[in-house]
Amino acid sequence: MGENIYLFMIIALAVLAITDLVVGVSNDAVNFLNSAIGSKAISFRTIMIVASIGIAFGAISSSGMMEVARKGIFNPGEFVFAEIMIVFMAVMITDILLLDFFNTLGMPTSTTVSIVFELLGAAVAISIVKIYADDGSISDLANYINTDKATEIILGILLSVVVAFTIGAIVQFLSRILISFKFNEKPKWYGAVFGGVAITGIIYFILVKGLKGTSILPAEITEFIATQASLFILINFVFWTLVSYIVSAFLKWNIYTLIIVLGTFALAMAFAGNDLVNFIGVPLAALESFISWKSSGILPTEFNMKGLSAAVQTPTYLLLLSGVVMIITLWFSSKAKSVVKTSVDLSRQDEGDERFEPNFLSRQIVKYTIRASENLSGIIPKVVQDKIDKQFEKPYVYIPKSKVKDLPAFDLVRASVNLMVASVLISLATSMKLPLSTTYVTFMVAMGSSLADRAWGPESAVYRVAGVLNVIGGWFFTAFSAFTAAAIIAYFIHLGGIFAIGALLILAFLLIGKNYLSHSKKMKETKLEEKLQRAESNTIIGLIEESASNIALSMKRGNKIYTQSIDGLAKHDIDTLKKGKKGINKLDKEVEDLRNNIFYFIKNLDESSIGTSNFYITALSYLQDMTQSLEYISKAGYKHVHNNHKRLRFNQIKDLKETESYVEDLFKSIQEIFENKRFEKLTPLLMNRQELLNKLDAKIAKQVERTRSDESSPKNTALYFSLLLETKDLLTAIMNLIEIYEKYSNSKVVSSSTFL
Repeated sequence: MGENIYLFMIIALAVLAITDLVVGVSNDAVNFLNSAIGSKAISFRTIMIVASIGIAFGAISSSGMMEVARKGIFNPGEFVFAEIMIVFMAVMITDILLLDFFNTLGMPTSTTVSIVFELLGAAVAISIVKIYADDGSISDLANYINTDKATEIILGILLSVVVAFTIGAIVQFLSRILISFKFNEKPKWYGAVFGGVAITGIIYFILVKGLKGTSILPAEITEFIATQASLFILINFVFWTLVSYIVSAFLKWNIYTLIIVLGTFALAMAFAGNDLVNFIGVPLAALESFISWKSSGILPTEFNMKGLSAAVQTPTYLLLLSGVVMIITLWFSSKAKSVVKTSVDLSRQDEGDERFEPNFLSRQIVKYTIRASENLSGIIPKVVQDKIDKQFEKPYVYIPKSKVKDLPAFDLVRASVNLMVASVLISLATSMKLPLSTTYVTFMVAMGSSLADRAWGPESAVYRVAGVLNVIGGWFFTAFSAFTAAAIIAYFIHLGGIFAIGALLILAFLLIGKNYLSHSKKMKETKLEEKLQRAESNTIIGLIEESASNIALSMKRGNKIYTQSIDGLAKHDIDTLKKGKKGINKLDKEVEDLRNNIFYFIKNLDESSIGTSNFYITALSYLQDMTQSLEYISKAGYKHVHNNHKRLRFNQIKDLKETESYVEDLFKSIQEIFENKRFEKLTPLLMNRQELLNKLDAKIAKQVERTRSDESSPKNTALYFSLLLETKDLLTAIMNLIEIYEKYSNSKVVSSSTFL
């Protein structure tokens, strides 16, 4: 029975290893995809092919077993086989749950940090169990845990975040000053020198980080790189500078695109060759432990695991199989795309939809940074400042509004800097034996370069800084939660044995399945979701036709929100009111997005179409008035029920349902008119405006009489009056909106001067 238990654990660890590969690649894809995808230097298909080749090459040339899983965090000689298996099982269950959680959120985190702190947490938990079983002291923990290594890793994490951001910002700033945004207009030798520096850094990264310790490189080359690093770098710089000049001047290749392709390959290869062990290192260590114990004939509770201290080479077929799983995941994981999107959005050059809301800390950082920048500007001579500003001027190129969403998030120079700096920093740290996370370095380099490139302007800085703070906070949450969860799970397995393992495995796969289904549903809803679209036409007639679908959709959603608000209040149903509240928040955000786009709409108008802006701005203003009234109605009802106030009286509910009925009819009529673009039918609706308002005034007067005679609830009375008054404002906004459409759509030829 004892052997069967551990065989079951080995099989479970094998399944967990495959699962961990999937969730790990979904997270770490951001390391090597963000620069190529963000710059759109090459097609997405080409990016994926290059990354896949890099992963395959890196997996086959992997340096083997992850030493940190075997002896880096704990001292294996202090544990027996039974205890080691508990540690390994707890680590893998925690790892897949943690990484899947971050992938579902679309947040990049570090697989290296998660595995290290999981090992630390599980080992500490089992160590404490051993100490108390032997009547020892907590100070004995130092005998079981490699505290020096753990401290070194934590310091490495903190240092890599600051250093990567700073170096990325400095190199990007200098690169932009030298090359500017008009890099295609510069002499060829500019690009050649830049290419020489970038490719040298990437090649050094491949050799030091990607192929170090493998049998692919001859021992002579490895020794030469280690002992004559400066000479090796100099030779490479001269060689690649000449090659860059030749390919750009004579073959007419874009050297920056070449850097991005090579850098993507290098980071993908290094990821597979080094971070692969984060996913399969623990299961392989468990397999080796099982084989050693089974051949020993000793009881699992007595077999000492000091044998884990020896180095072991991983079988090539296992590495190749792991590489195949990683490549398949890269191509088909929607979560990988979500994580990459977060990194690209936070570093893009232009304004747009911001995912993160500003917080107190981000506002303070931006506030004091602006002050520091203003003080620094006062010190730098104006002539120098003007020259610097000139290098940051972006060339104006007219882009139709329909094509704006297809623009790159940043240019080729910044993408090249991201890859070059990340490669150099990681290879330097590796050669100096300093622990760091590739995720932290690549992400923070991208953030530093975007800051230096003035991508975080006054319009977006607080949002971008808030996003970076959220991601960094998530990293520290990774360390804390990995340690805590692994420790709890290890102790749970220690108490429950095989039953605890079975329960945890079922729970883990149920949670992963639930997250997968939830994420898939969300992706499908996003694709099918009806959203208000930004305007692209530059004439009144064209704009009326184009925006009709927006008005129809607004009426459809407004009708649903109003109905949910009144029905939820009538039934005292908090869930229905919550849906209405959620619906209006979304609609309000979309209308706000349309208003924020007015600047770009006006900028892209032809000189003869300037008058179009008046119509568009007015229409959006009335649309916003409508959403504000719906928001008040929705939130007022939600607040009333949520605070457990008295239900509305029967007569009040009856009046509100009557009001809902004719408001619903109005919404539906307008929706149908705008869907069919039959604007001549708006006139009869406008003629009924006063009749609708009079109905509301009559209900208000009726409630005044009720209040004077028998109404006993101040809260109900206040809510009822506010709902009717806000409904009047809602109807006024709707009528004003359809009035301008009725007015301007009646003219077959509309002169733009009419609206000036």
